[in-house]
Amino acid sequence: MNSISPILNIMIKASEKASKILIRDFGEVEKLQVSLKGPNNFVTNADRKAEEIIINELEKSKKNFSFLTEESGFIENNDKDNFWIIDPIDGTTNFLNGVPHFCISIALLNNDEIIAGVIFDPIKDEIFYAEQDGGAYLNNKSIRVSKKSKLSECLYGVNFRENLPDNFIIRNTGSAALDLAYLSSGRFDGCLHKNVNLWDIAAGAVLIKEAGGIVDNFEKKKFHKISIKASNERINNDLNKKINIF
Repeated sequence: MNSISPILNIMIKASEKASKILIRDFGEVEKLQVSLKGPNNFVTNADRKAEEIIINELEKSKKNFSFLTEESGFIENNDKDNFWIIDPIDGTTNFLNGVPHFCISIALLNNDEIIAGVIFDPIKDEIFYAEQDGGAYLNNKSIRVSKKSKLSECLYGVNFRENLPDNFIIRNTGSAALDLAYLSSGRFDGCLHKNVNLWDIAAGAVLIKEAGGIVDNFEKKKFHKISIKASNERINNDLNKKINIF
């Protein structure tokens, strides 16, 4: 693994440990699809178990940072300037229905600046990670955003369809975090998402910036109903002229 900070290393280890639970539980969810019981409560428990593991692992850093998590909300510790931001399963609906496209997302927010992020897709065994001024990586290989320059030739990860140009090539994958990770690695060229939560997009935002992309400003002090627009640098100006979601 390339040289990374102790903080990012513990974030990666936390996601890897939680992933073992999710892989096991995802196998059980697939079995529950054909049962009368249904997987809803099972998935809620999987969320909570994964989050508990992540919190416990991050607390081993001894930094006493606070937490913002999908399941538990705010957990205030002595350090209120640094927040771990955790989504134990981004793409819950996919997980719930046995669709193998979901991830763990962990970010570190320092004084309103996201300084590190990890997005781990346990089914595909792909771990995206980045820290401020350290570059972005996928499974230990450096990644960059795409170089496409024509809007009509680009592929966009979105969570809505209305008011988008008819010639846009779009995909709604069900995971905002993975959409942003895919943008950072050049698989997508742009991302447009409305009404998402901070834990859905925090890790992806630093990944895109460190991979040479642009993330239009979004309110990091706002935790719900956030809109985010991100792209490679070549299409950013044209995309801003074409699309306004703020």
